[in-house]
Amino acid sequence: MADTLDTSPAQLANAIRALAMDAVQQANSGHPGAPMGMADIAVALWKRHLKHNPADPQWVDRDRFVLSNGHGSMLIYALLHLSGYDLPIEELKAFRQMHSKTPGHPEVGITPGVETTTGPLGQGITNAVGMALAEKLLAAEFNREGHAVVDHRTYAFLGDGCLMEGISHEACALAGAWKLNKLIAIYDDNGISIDGQVAPWFIDDTPARFRAYGWNVIGPVDGHDIDAVDAAIAQARTSADKPTLIVCKTSIGKGSPNRANTAKAHGEALGAEEIALTRAAIGWPHAPFEIPADIAAAWDCRAAGAAAQSEWEDRYSLYVRDYPALAVDFERRMAGDLPDNFAEIAVAAVAAAHEKAETVASRKASQIALEHFTAALPELLGGSADLTGSNLTNTKSTPALRVAADGRVVLNEAGQIGRHINYGVREFGMAAIMNGVALHGGYIPYGGTFLTFSDYSRNAIRMAALMKQRVIHVFTHDSIGLGEDGPTHQSVEHAAVLRLIPGLDVWRPADTAETAVAWTMALANKHRPSALLLSRQNLPYAPKTDADVITKGAYILAEPAEVGLKKKPVAVLVATGSEVQLALHAQAELAKMKIPVRVVSMPSTTVFDRQDPKYQKEVLPAKLPRIAIEAGVTGFWWKYGCAAVIGLDTYGESAPAGVLFKHFGFTADNVVATVRTVLGR
Repeated sequence: MADTLDTSPAQLANAIRALAMDAVQQANSGHPGAPMGMADIAVALWKRHLKHNPADPQWVDRDRFVLSNGHGSMLIYALLHLSGYDLPIEELKAFRQMHSKTPGHPEVGITPGVETTTGPLGQGITNAVGMALAEKLLAAEFNREGHAVVDHRTYAFLGDGCLMEGISHEACALAGAWKLNKLIAIYDDNGISIDGQVAPWFIDDTPARFRAYGWNVIGPVDGHDIDAVDAAIAQARTSADKPTLIVCKTSIGKGSPNRANTAKAHGEALGAEEIALTRAAIGWPHAPFEIPADIAAAWDCRAAGAAAQSEWEDRYSLYVRDYPALAVDFERRMAGDLPDNFAEIAVAAVAAAHEKAETVASRKASQIALEHFTAALPELLGGSADLTGSNLTNTKSTPALRVAADGRVVLNEAGQIGRHINYGVREFGMAAIMNGVALHGGYIPYGGTFLTFSDYSRNAIRMAALMKQRVIHVFTHDSIGLGEDGPTHQSVEHAAVLRLIPGLDVWRPADTAETAVAWTMALANKHRPSALLLSRQNLPYAPKTDADVITKGAYILAEPAEVGLKKKPVAVLVATGSEVQLALHAQAELAKMKIPVRVVSMPSTTVFDRQDPKYQKEVLPAKLPRIAIEAGVTGFWWKYGCAAVIGLDTYGESAPAGVLFKHFGFTADNVVATVRTVLGR
């Protein structure tokens, strides 16, 4: 009975250890070591500092908590259950089982209280950087004297693996440059990874590394001394101009007599015998998944959370009284809603593209569309990975983001924050930071680089799709059409690779109108990321009678009648991006030979694939042979039942764009010859 009455911080930590080892044992799968090793750190943060309300996981001014070392997911599941979130013990018993709310790694949208999906190491801390950046910018934009309605912190737990991944360098360097003083990262320095002691291959001086980034570094502290960790967090919270790293020395699998400080504790169930020994060692005599009532009561954060939220709501009501227009905009943006007049904004952007009918590179067409959208949507937060002048992601409405020496966000003469970010040469970091910004809410992030460098970003793009976040990637220099930079920069397989990511919309527009529609669709789609693949070379406007059909991803651009033939088409040319003009030229040449063909522009295969089958058949009739034309790998296009594909299954060359297109067969003559071969003419 005495044990059950012990509600000391140490016993609160032991509740985490017990739940972690029991859940992993029952699943016979998982990682008990990190939750057991970080349990004391978790008590210090969650019981003494974290501002949150289990009854309202979406409260906008809550602190954000990120478990970057996501393999230790039972740590956050135990914390959520114990503190009062809607995560009953039955869900912990179903750890790693089908359709449970406790998947192997934390997933946002599945488990209440989980802020981001983690597991790919290094991306969680990078998401946290994005969240802290969003908080800082929103505070600068919306807070007023005496009204700090945006005032919360971002906490992240991370381990050796996160620090070994290169993305942590990209993100943490930026966090220092941006002086994200409300970002506090707690490093579980246990010296163990799957392969054993990390000393032979991980010799970084981590504190020195982070000091060089411009961070405060506290420690090392004893990660099992709850009061010491508490004091370190309290110290970190006083920082006015720097993020903080707290280095905590811990024992992985803490409490296990035979597995602590070993690699076996990392990713294996302890086993029934070792669990029994551990229970005895930590003084936890309770049955599996049993939390005594007094421990449960001591852990319950609902009352404190409700009080914290109520206090904020009282302050926010005064803000609404004094700044009603700002409050309306703040609530709209945090809900992720576009302005009520977004349809009119979009129509104006597309109409302007039609009216001007300009011949410009689609990267320039993107900037033209962005001029409309950024002027109307203050939530658009742009950027580029050191290629602003090439990606053209900056506009008149998006001055560069700058942070003063004292940590304040610099405002321009109109009192506005900078909305274009110089990410530096950090493509992966940029992509994952944008995920964090989107997850936080308040901004719609977009960022640019060359399409070939999407390889650097790809896992973060995949994570955006998995998490259903509205993040927009602007990828320019989309093909051999970029010319002399050669095959290292010329994308060949990248469009096809991106189209394979479930939940990602990929657009390769052919002209100004398609580009404006692509931006409209990307902005309007609240639960999907988008990738816009844009040209370096100029593309002429292709006249069209109905811009609305572009939203379907593919549409009939030109029938034979439009080149003087009164016959029904005998074949369909399907093209994307710069190759649409090639298809139109070939159509005209074929018309001279009395061969009528239809030209279909397919700016987004991913959007077209979601259309009603009836519409798909109208655009691509089953009885007509299809010839696809795209300056990229051919394998992707066979899914559309093509009779032939004019593509590129080799790397490019270094030469002017015109020379390259001719060399690789992207000519009207080759398209004509291919069509005639398919038709036997």
